[in-house]
Amino acid sequence: MTSDEPLKASQQQDSGDLDNPQPTQTSIADKTSQSESDGSLKRAQPHDSNDDGGDWQVVTRPKKKLKKVPKPGKNYPTIAFSPNARLQSKINLAHLRDLVTYIFADGTGPQWIGVTHRPAFRKIVAIMIPGLEEAMFKKGVDFSTYSNDVPEVEDCTSSTPDEYYPRPLKKENLPEALEPFADLFPHLWPVKTPGDDKHGKMHSPIAAFLTAPAPKDKTIKKSGVKPASEPQGWKNERARITDLLCTADELADNGYLVHPALLPEGLQRDKFVVPEGWVITKVDKLEDGEVPESDVEKGSMTAGREVLAIDCEMCMTGLNEFSLTRVSVINWSGDVVLDELVKPDKPIIDYVTQYSGITEEMLAPVTTTLRDIQNKLLDILHPKTILLGHSLESDTKALQLSHPFIVDTSIIYPHPRGPPLKSSLKYLAQKYLSREIQKGGASGHNSIEDAKTCLDLAKQKCEKGKAWGTSDSQGENLFRRLARAGTSYKAQGGEAGGIEVGKTSAAIDWGDPSKGAGAGATHQIGCRNDEDVTNGVIRAVQGDADGLEIRGGGVDFVWARMRELEALQGWWNRNRVDNASSDGGPPQHDTETPATGSGKSDLEMAIDRLVERLVRIHASLPPCTAFMIYSGSGDPREMSRLQKMQSQWRKEYNTPGKKWDELSVKWTDVEEQALKAAARKARSGIGFIAVK
Repeated sequence: MTSDEPLKASQQQDSGDLDNPQPTQTSIADKTSQSESDGSLKRAQPHDSNDDGGDWQVVTRPKKKLKKVPKPGKNYPTIAFSPNARLQSKINLAHLRDLVTYIFADGTGPQWIGVTHRPAFRKIVAIMIPGLEEAMFKKGVDFSTYSNDVPEVEDCTSSTPDEYYPRPLKKENLPEALEPFADLFPHLWPVKTPGDDKHGKMHSPIAAFLTAPAPKDKTIKKSGVKPASEPQGWKNERARITDLLCTADELADNGYLVHPALLPEGLQRDKFVVPEGWVITKVDKLEDGEVPESDVEKGSMTAGREVLAIDCEMCMTGLNEFSLTRVSVINWSGDVVLDELVKPDKPIIDYVTQYSGITEEMLAPVTTTLRDIQNKLLDILHPKTILLGHSLESDTKALQLSHPFIVDTSIIYPHPRGPPLKSSLKYLAQKYLSREIQKGGASGHNSIEDAKTCLDLAKQKCEKGKAWGTSDSQGENLFRRLARAGTSYKAQGGEAGGIEVGKTSAAIDWGDPSKGAGAGATHQIGCRNDEDVTNGVIRAVQGDADGLEIRGGGVDFVWARMRELEALQGWWNRNRVDNASSDGGPPQHDTETPATGSGKSDLEMAIDRLVERLVRIHASLPPCTAFMIYSGSGDPREMSRLQKMQSQWRKEYNTPGKKWDELSVKWTDVEEQALKAAARKARSGIGFIAVK
């Protein structure tokens, strides 16, 4: 019996189903209309030749019912790990996500775990619980001394195959507070969070789970750069160029000299000193660049600002020293505003013509100096000017110029693996513009061509929205994937072999789930604490009594996040609290006030509450429901501390005029290796899977 023949045996043995024989083969549309109709017309005298329309009567038929819930052990759905299976590595969050798409949509079958009677699954509930660690599940752990301080990171570069396999959960091997987990789940799975070991980074666990890979286009050739395409359900959300401006932190992190207008008023701005040879554009305060809304044309992408795309070419004038030899500036319409060759102050030792396109013969008659170009740019760049380019920090260093309003295509089109990696302009042109640039070969690059490419990339970004060209556009929202390709089988009231009907979903989280990936869900339920999350999950599973908002019987797929343990453990990434895309960090009411006099630590009482809520959720689930819990990551605190330290070092190191012995932070190979080890620890999460 295959998993795609739902409940066939039980149907044959269940006499109650014999009263409802299956209809003959018809089109899907006919079957759907028949199952939804309450009655049909039938001729009372089928052989009466006098057909005047008066001999028809309505014959009512009962609506098609869902098949009976199978009994455990008999066509009941299971998700089970075989002890004979061979795992080549730890499972990761993508495996958990793909398990959801396999059960409910068009995903491929998992190789790491066995799934039987897939059509019999009624619901899937997945809950992310950051702060849950494997060390908590060790017998004899003392939660009163369980460290909330940033722990020392043990290097875990070596791993054995045994570490890939799930750990059986047995009550006698668990601390008392976590013993109920053994009643809910058979195994504890080690789960790896996506990231980059080389650069000591961890990628978003939420994005990894709630973003499904885009369907493969078989018509596209495998060789070369795959052109960007709009994901399923994509909607353009036009943005203004001002929405793409770099923040002061982004400029500093990427090696720009931050313009004093971007610095906070007070000591920091007062202490700013213009490095020798540099010029600062005439912008006293950021408000000088604002354009009254009444003066902005409706639908304008430039928001009343002047946008100038700039690209420079440099030649070598010393060891690891490059000097400006050409500057090109074009406006929003693509017209050339400035295009001049420049004679460096120092002798050129290498023209690097294959990249710069500059030759000795080209510069022989040139007398224009860097100072001449700086003066021309100071006349061109006013407070309402936005400077656009690719990795523009290199160009501004060559120009020795600082401007507060910058749009950098290497930042608004981030590298898929995140900073400090950057995509080349050539790659972005191929992927997003289907354009080949920099084909000069020995003749080198063309700065006007590069500037126009940056301009077209920015225009495309404005037209499609801020999410275009980011990880959000590289895949398909999991909720939308289930709504688009969700499959209903015969056991669920669908058709034999499955029919695409779409699956309903709910996103339940602290704050407003509609601001993130949860926007793709059928329903979003905002919460203030974990108790709200628990009630929200139960509501989404069972539906509203009146069915006005959430239909009776609940939704098909529920995703939720509990954050009390994360806040108590101090796992919130403080480096990103002030970021525009941040969730803002834990609110003041992030954790519940524990009852006094219990003799238990805050952590143990938080675990008690967590377990009680999970048991309550499990009890509310209908039979044949897949129940999944995962931490999302390991302890990220040491990684966050070292990343912040590295960012400060990079910011100071890239500041023009700053000497290495004046840096407030040191960053050597010792710190680099410590960051990599901390990232490996942060990427080590856990998960639990079961079927009720």
